[in-house]
Amino acid sequence: MNREGDLILPHGGFRKLRGFAVALAAYDGTVIFCDRFVDKRSRTHDQMVQAARSGVQNIAEGSLASGTSKKTELKLTNVARASLGELIRDYEDYLRQNGLSIWDKDSRRVRAMRARLAGKLKPDSDRSDRSDRSDRSDRSEFFDEPLLSALCALRSTGPEICANILLCLAHQASYLLRRQIERLEQDFMDKGGFTERLYQYRKDHR
Repeated sequence: MNREGDLILPHGGFRKLRGFAVALAAYDGTVIFCDRFVDKRSRTHDQMVQAARSGVQNIAEGSLASGTSKKTELKLTNVARASLGELIRDYEDYLRQNGLSIWDKDSRRVRAMRARLAGKLKPDSDRSDRSDRSDRSDRSEFFDEPLLSALCALRSTGPEICANILLCLAHQASYLLRRQIERLEQDFMDKGGFTERLYQYRKDHR
């Protein structure tokens, strides 16, 4: 087990990050959305899925690299957020080009959705009983009930609702990554990177 004074610090804990879970839900949801509403032979289908995947994979890769390079972790987390920004534009383009509404971020339903996905709003009692759900294919160690419910809704609702759910997920993941980036920047300023730690380690062990 790594300790604070070790050369290689604890790393690879991305599975515990809320930002990773939400980005993963946006990725899985994008696969569902594109398979339902976007021509599988189109370039758009591939681009949207790859943008969503990039958001997830770069979070994981950055976390795994953090033991020896905080700079790499910071860079890849920024890449993940940029990929989510691309995905957000794709959903906005889809809605606009298909004459569908982009829900206002300050509207009641979007506020409720954001609160729900953040775990701040409990589901209605008639929706909290999931005992009759036969499709449990999207259950995962990463997803809590709000994220599972969002993924379930993506399998049956229309394109406007689905796209706006995914916009909310992508925006929330982007926000969480921004907060993570701010923490990484502060940690780097306070503690330095691997090079400084390596120098101190060699000095202490001479």
